[in-house]
Amino acid sequence: MLTNLLLLILEAVTGFFVFLLLVRFFMQWLRVSFRNQLGQFVVTVTDWLVRPVRRIVPSLFGLDMPSLLGALVLHSSYLTISFWLKRFSFGSHPGVAIPVVLAIAMLELMRFSVFLLIGIVLISAVLSWVNPHAPLAPLFNSLSRPFLRPFQRLIPPIANVDLTPLVLLLLLQVALLLLAWLRALLVPLIA
Repeated sequence: MLTNLLLLILEAVTGFFVFLLLVRFFMQWLRVSFRNQLGQFVVTVTDWLVRPVRRIVPSLFGLDMPSLLGALVLHSSYLTISFWLKRFSFGSHPGVAIPVVLAIAMLELMRFSVFLLIGIVLISAVLSWVNPHAPLAPLFNSLSRPFLRPFQRLIPPIANVDLTPLVLLLLLQVALLLLAWLRALLVPLIA
């Protein structure tokens, strides 16, 4: 009981920071302005982790590697503690556990990224219908546009309604299924 409570709190705290670090990574990757409420919040909350890492790990090809690495280390740490508290044996070879935990953490970061993209696309679509002039509408449009653009080239609007968010959401659901399948293959290696 106490272990489950501890894991719940740990998952909530680390998940919060991992999501914010991924938002920071995507905002910089897509060259979205941080001069808005959400951008300022993300920078303020994640600076404690990103600044020290930035001294050691530089950006690579315009990608904010310190944010991504911070998310990976934070989530790997959570997974290690979680597996340890659940009394996983880490397999017959402890040296195998570290790469497997890192692989699971990378898969879960991809999963978090897919969930993040689903949320961004949904919020962008709803704002475009309800209030396209909302203060954060340009932010969500800037974040979702690069992912919707390839589909908008192939699928024209029907009666002035853009159906590409639905297509993208369907493909993201397929990606979630594939990531869950891959994770299920890796977990028995450390059980």
